[in-house]
Amino acid sequence: MATPLMPHATAAWLVDNTGLSFSQIAEFCGIHILEVQAMADDMTGSKYTGRDPVHAGELSMEEIEKGQADEDYVLKMSKGPEQVRRTKGPRYTPVSKRQDKPDGIAWLLRNHPEISDGAICKLIGTTRNTITAIRERSHWNIAEIQPKDPVTLGLTSQRELDAIVSRAAKKAGIDNSAADDARLGTDREALIEELRAERTEAARKAEAALNGEDDTAAKPELTADTLFKKAGE
Repeated sequence: MATPLMPHATAAWLVDNTGLSFSQIAEFCGIHILEVQAMADDMTGSKYTGRDPVHAGELSMEEIEKGQADEDYVLKMSKGPEQVRRTKGPRYTPVSKRQDKPDGIAWLLRNHPEISDGAICKLIGTTRNTITAIRERSHWNIAEIQPKDPVTLGLTSQRELDAIVSRAAKKAGIDNSAADDARLGTDREALIEELRAERTEAARKAEAALNGEDDTAAKPELTADTLFKKAGE
């Protein structure tokens, strides 16, 4: 059964302003009857400011009158408390990471200028004024700002960053394949060279085997005699 948004404050108001029984108030508010009794006797450890459930739209005067007329009547709530929903706007960032935001913004401005300010606001949870200040180097702490990957800083996930970069690049008509090749760069070239070296070595060994050559045959067997002979020389 749904209960009022502030059950103890609502119970305190019902105790002071209605003739409902303690059991009716306790059941409606979802609290123990002894707590209601303590409120009535002014023996609670905390003093609650009464909350009017009629004004809040959670209980009607008609229901209160029915309950006052019949102690066995169970009060019915008019509506449940409204749920708190995530509103649109910048995402919440823990206080411990807020100081890293300027570094993440600087990194995005330097490496992905195609991303709009609005997208950066949603990705990191910042404001357009902050982005503009960092871009124009008028930020109050610009001397200490060092561009750092926002994923490494924990400000966003790699998946979210890749998605925004992809959408921004598509909108701007940018081909990301060239950027991917540049990012791989040296690693790809080194891998190609290594594969070529392995292929050349394999071909050389195969040709030597066909010609009846053995790499180990040219090397004398290392025995005690050969070692003493080599030492005598």
